[in-house]
Amino acid sequence: MSRRTMQGVVTGKSGDKTVVVRVDRLMKHPLYKKTIRRSRRYHVHDETNEVQVGDKVRIGESRPLSKLKRWTVLEPAV
Repeated sequence: MSRRTMQGVVTGKSGDKTVVVRVDRLMKHPLYKKTIRRSRRYHVHDETNEVQVGDKVRIGESRPLSKLKRWTVLEPAV
């Protein structure tokens, strides 16, 4: 079983070793068929505290690390 990965932008730092990442996705409107952007925020574990606000990062699923954190930073996205 492979773990899910996503790409997003760091929008905030929320305590030690935690960042908030916004992941955007495109979807078609069910009635009008126009492509619209939907986003969701994830609390992500950053073990090394190296990513900054505005960085693009790749995140991956992990075991529950706290009440909100279920994702970890895999690498800075290119």
